[in-house]
Amino acid sequence: MKDLVSSWVESSARSTLSRLHQQIGVAGLAAAAALPGLSAVFDQHSAAVRDILAAGVEGSAAVAGVVLLAGYTRGLLDEAKAKGWTFRAPAELSEWNSSDWLTARLVGVCSLAATMDDRERPTGNG
Repeated sequence: MKDLVSSWVESSARSTLSRLHQQIGVAGLAAAAALPGLSAVFDQHSAAVRDILAAGVEGSAAVAGVVLLAGYTRGLLDEAKAKGWTFRAPAELSEWNSSDWLTARLVGVCSLAATMDDRERPTGNG
C-alpha cells in the first residue's frame, strides 16, 4: 500500500510541475535562451530553490525530489493567490526582463524540475 501511495504522490507532483511548465516554463525558458541576463536570473532562482529543498524539510530524506519541489511550488502559488497575485506571462520577449519575483521563481522551479533526478532529493552539489 505504501508503494501505491508513493506512486500516486509522485504522479500528482509530476502533474503539478508539468502544468506549471506548460503555463510558464516553456515561454520563460525560451525567453531565457534569448536573453542571457534573464537566464542568469532564472538560474539564481533555480539554485535558491535547490538550496532550500536540500537544506531542509524535516523528515524528507525518503521523499522524492519531485514531491518536495511540487510541494514548494504549491506553497508559493497558495501564498501568491492569498495576496491576490494573478499570473500573466509576458507577451513580448523584452517584457520578460521586468518579470516580478514570483514569475522568475516559478521559471526557476521549471528549470530545476527539468534537470533534477526524480529519485533523489535535490542537493547543493548540482
